[in-house]
Amino acid sequence: MRVLLADRPSFDSVTGRSAGARQVDSPNFDPRPPGVVPDLIVVHGISLPPDEFGGPWIDDLFLNQLDPTVHPYFADIAGRKVSSHYLIRRSGEMVQYVSCHHRAWHAGVSDYMGRSNCNDFSIGIELEGADASAYEPAQYRELADLILTLCAVFPSLSTERVAGHSDIAPGRKTDPGIAFDWPRLRALLKARQMYGWPA
Repeated sequence: MRVLLADRPSFDSVTGRSAGARQVDSPNFDPRPPGVVPDLIVVHGISLPPDEFGGPWIDDLFLNQLDPTVHPYFADIAGRKVSSHYLIRRSGEMVQYVSCHHRAWHAGVSDYMGRSNCNDFSIGIELEGADASAYEPAQYRELADLILTLCAVFPSLSTERVAGHSDIAPGRKTDPGIAFDWPRLRALLKARQMYGWPA
């Protein structure tokens, strides 16, 4: 069944994919544990190289194609098998790497409200950015739209169950960082819920 949500981005509940996203299939995923559905959204920040934006490097990382000779930082991470369900670039462009029905490898060692292995029960959304660099308005809008679409499709999800990577892996991870404006996201989610979606 395809779920169409008025003016919201459409989501195919069979494939677990967002129609408005550029689809780039990462090999880095596996099944969720039997009976487990996503009930947490994790917001990340990523930039490759660190603090630089643009380029193909995030795609390459999630496709296991990152060239370690291009930048010294890449030599340390090129062999890692990681992925996320979504990436929202600085322009607001949305990329999807893994179906929401599958487990993307974004959280690592993690814990949320006493539950470990957050990859099992979460959807990971990367924002192209850095801890101390302001995120773009288009990213907040796209993130809010995506969160509300996912909450409409998956009854197990809620706007109250959105956490940063730093929240589920404190001391190990700092993203999306001090520059991420959580009150702005909350206000945008509330406004979208109260007044609907812009044309």
